[in-house]
Amino acid sequence: MEESWISLITELGFPIAVTFYLLHRIEGKLNALIESIHALPERMK
Repeated sequence: MEESWISLITELGFPIAVTFYLLHRIEGKLNALIESIHALPERMK
């Protein structure tokens, strides 16, 4: 049982870490995009 947990963590640990890293990067870019969309009506005046 313990070996299966260790192999599961070693096999899935890297893809999970990469996924969280990419989601963190995308979140920042999405926030910047949302802010610019909210500011767009002011700039169009």
